Amino acid sequence: MASAQTNTDLASNATNTPHPQPLHEAASLLISLVSLPQEAFEITLANLALAFPNDTVLVATPDAAPQLSSGSPLRLIPYTPTAVSATPWVLTAADYVNTYKLAQENHATSCLLLGSECQSLQPEAVRALAKSTLTADLSIAHYDLGPREGLVNSAILYPVTRALFGTRPRFPLAIDLGLSLRMANRLAATAQRYTATSQDDSLIWPLAEAATANFTVAEVEINPRTLPQPAARDLNSLLAQIAGSLFADVDAKASFWQRARGTQPAPLLPQTSSVAEPPETASMLEAFRLAYSNLHEIWSLVLPPNSLLGLKKLSIMQPESFRMPDNLWARIVYDFVLAYRLRTINRGHLLGALTPLYLAWVASHLTLISTGTAPEKHIQDLALAFEADKPYLVSRWRWPDRFNP
Repeated sequence: MASAQTNTDLASNATNTPHPQPLHEAASLLISLVSLPQEAFEITLANLALAFPNDTVLVATPDAAPQLSSGSPLRLIPYTPTAVSATPWVLTAADYVNTYKLAQENHATSCLLLGSECQSLQPEAVRALAKSTLTADLSIAHYDLGPREGLVNSAILYPVTRALFGTRPRFPLAIDLGLSLRMANRLAATAQRYTATSQDDSLIWPLAEAATANFTVAEVEINPRTLPQPAARDLNSLLAQIAGSLFADVDAKASFWQRARGTQPAPLLPQTSSVAEPPETASMLEAFRLAYSNLHEIWSLVLPPNSLLGLKKLSIMQPESFRMPDNLWARIVYDFVLAYRLRTINRGHLLGALTPLYLAWVASHLTLISTGTAPEKHIQDLALAFEADKPYLVSRWRWPDRFNP
């Protein structure tokens, strides 16, 4: 099997030495911050000063810059964001455009983008991310989440990105990134298409961009880390925004991922068993069963008969034994990607019809890990199922009128 064209390594357990050596030449590293509350901003600056005591580091901020001490290694660069983000919990197109523009203007050779709640990042974690930019075009954060956190990522974003683009990093939409100048340039060029049409909050997929450009990729442990949560928005809207953006990116890069390629060797990740406790899945299963009655006609336009039969079996399962097979979920997601491309039905209705199926997957996942299965083992098994079924998507992409067995 051909190896993937991106090179991934896992930088973990970074230690903060008492007198770290300078990482970069003078003022060659730019750290771009999003808008932060005042206290969070001050804590972040203090942590950055500890992370780079012997470096001159440029820190770009849209917030009012405080007066720094004369011995501080930081140089603050104020900037005016192109738009006020409505999705501060994730990096958007405007963040990539701003970062590259600032890097160019200040002759930086590499960049860090740190998302909301970055005051929770430890100095050694930030330094490890910066160090990784010396050898990789894209350094992407790896977070240690609980078994009930980040499930949209685990169910859709990670397995789809890994299977189609041959990349291993666990969080394709991470909010802490290290970029070489050419990676920052590529992301900004992609983002510019959205900001030019006032779509500043559009999502960009760095891993897919790095893979298609044959740029090097590294994954860096960033723990502990408080991750920002979306404002009070319903799951239906959030899933439609995130999955819709991913599906559109898959469509745009079809000529790349359809070519045969392998996947990098998996890093050894902890697979701690979950605490065996009854999951709260009643509302999820109720939503799925209600949707099975009300959305069956829509699903039948998207899914082949075998998948519909699998959903029928799920609709009559008892909660304690509710299991969605990994290969069924992989095929469901792939068929929704295809339907998004073909506009089989209105895209808004299509993505809305995905939500109860996602809830069924979550209920299945939580029920499984309550029996003692390690959450990460299930996610890795799921990713293998997406990889194994990639030929199905390729075939249907080329011959969409033919349902494959």
